[in-house]
Amino acid sequence: MKKVGIADTTFARYDMGAAAIEELRKGASVKIQRYTVPGIKDLPVAAKKLIEEGECDIVMALGMPGPEDIDKQCAYEASLGIIAAQLLTSRHIIEVFVYEDEVEKDTELAWLADRRTREHAQNVIKLLFTPEKLEREAGLGKREGFEDAGPL
Repeated sequence: MKKVGIADTTFARYDMGAAAIEELRKGASVKIQRYTVPGIKDLPVAAKKLIEEGECDIVMALGMPGPEDIDKQCAYEASLGIIAAQLLTSRHIIEVFVYEDEVEKDTELAWLADRRTREHAQNVIKLLFTPEKLEREAGLGKREGFEDAGPL
């Protein structure tokens, strides 16, 4: 049975981990291991530990950077760490970041965090079980969270 790691943070203002787990359980039979850390820059090592120590086949790294410049810098640094962890482990780590200033209201932020997380969870299922579906979606301008951009 495939194993999915969920790395999330206490800094996020929405429980993205719970949304991911619910969506994964709805769409596939997988084992799930969750590892919650304080902040977004802790996600790379959490994801790496889930792969190496938790023997996860794939990991979702979930975070919600704040609206300040320092928050965006931290998100960038975390993203670089996540890329490095992917290269070191040869495993996919699906980065799911929802920036607090992507929308105006908290209700919209909760909606976006939930939708983006669930759509990425569906991508995780495709990567694990039906990668040919992703190939068929190539070039379609698919977006997670907001409406798809569509093909040219």
